[in-house]
Amino acid sequence: MTQQILREERKKLLVEYLENSRGIIRLKPTWVARNSMPPGYRLGLTPDQADAGARGWISERWLASTTRADNLIGPADEGLTYLNLPGGEEVSLKEALEWLPGEIMGREYSRKHSGLGRLANFFDMSDRLAFHYHQQKKDAERVGRNPKEEAYYFPTGVDLGPHPETFFGFHPSFLDTKNHEKILPHLTDWQDDRILQYSRAYRLYPDEGFHVPAGVPHAPGTALTLELQEDSDVFAVLQAWSAGSLVPKDLLFKDISVEDREQYGERIVLEQIDWAVSADPLFYEHRHTTPQLIQSSVQSGGQEYWIFYNTNKFSGKKLVIKPGKDYFSQDTGVYNLLVWAGAGLFDDFEMKAGNFDQEELLVTHRAALRPLRVRNTGDQDLVLFKFFGPDINPDVPMISQV
Repeated sequence: MTQQILREERKKLLVEYLENSRGIIRLKPTWVARNSMPPGYRLGLTPDQADAGARGWISERWLASTTRADNLIGPADEGLTYLNLPGGEEVSLKEALEWLPGEIMGREYSRKHSGLGRLANFFDMSDRLAFHYHQQKKDAERVGRNPKEEAYYFPTGVDLGPHPETFFGFHPSFLDTKNHEKILPHLTDWQDDRILQYSRAYRLYPDEGFHVPAGVPHAPGTALTLELQEDSDVFAVLQAWSAGSLVPKDLLFKDISVEDREQYGERIVLEQIDWAVSADPLFYEHRHTTPQLIQSSVQSGGQEYWIFYNTNKFSGKKLVIKPGKDYFSQDTGVYNLLVWAGAGLFDDFEMKAGNFDQEELLVTHRAALRPLRVRNTGDQDLVLFKFFGPDINPDVPMISQV
């Protein structure tokens, strides 16, 4: 059987599935290994299940991902989410979007967007991550990659780990360009973590988060983190010593072009950092996020909150439904969702936190537009997280920068 025939048969199967499911797709969990440190074991995997051998440990779970994890060792499809189809047919979400962009994203949206444009994930680390930044658009494009703006939310009900604080940006004195040079010796010598002395750390608390534009160095703490970001895996590490070992210096130049590395060396970093945001004296006030009640969402059975906002590049909501109650969910475009707590029915799809086969759904454009009944069948709050791509929620709140 040729690849073309096989592709058409799988595409036909997907079309039939979407018709029968009224535009909602079950997704399989997507596990990603990292080799920097052991995980915090808060993703529901046992130590044996999280042990990935030469690849390191399973310390991340990606949600509705069409992005390949940029790991040196690992399967070619690491990071890609697969649909949970009847009969076990192997179809990735990336393939499904390539085959049926209009049916999944909506015809108008798919004409303006080549994909979902965002990546949601959990990262679960036993120590603080090394100080790093993600390239802005102008710099990511030089290596053929996408930029990576991101945002964090710290879910409730899990341990915060030994270092529940994150370093963000640089001291306000770094708004003065002459101070930028102070970080260069730490990049050239590459031997310790003293670059952190120029940054500021903020305590992490459950049910709160941060918005982090591209070009802002940060060293995420050990709270289990739900992250929503642009569709990318670019970064440059600035901290030589992290989690008890020396970080390979190649990770400083991972997404810096060979030409820039040869011409500028470590100094290229000074051109890629967004100093205005990184050294903002009111960084906390401008980037710290707390759940914002969506007044129009309030029903007798529950309500929604914005938890990812302050940008048009992505957005996210938390839906909370009371025990034994129904809630009618209606949105403006395609999204994926995860059940964080409780059990229930989402438009007749059984959902249960802790059951990997019943935790994730993709809600296509046409399904998102109609009222979907969500029923809490348990004795505790049913908590769902929704993740949206760029331009789907134009009413997302923005933090005043005044």
